[in-house]
Amino acid sequence: MDKLTVMNEINDVLDTYCEGCFIKKQHIKEFGKTGAHQFCIATCTIGEQLRFLGNEMNKMTK
Repeated sequence: MDKLTVMNEINDVLDTYCEGCFIKKQHIKEFGKTGAHQFCIATCTIGEQLRFLGNEMNKMTK
């Protein structure tokens, strides 16, 4: 995988799953932006996929 492919994949995931996510909206109401962000990073399966793609990107820059 090259950087451009990974970036495009990240954008596709964000556009497909995160844009308009009901759970994220609900967490923002209940816990604020920071709480919603923490949920997405730590708990959401899409966040897990984004972390994987981010790690792939980091491997390429080293």
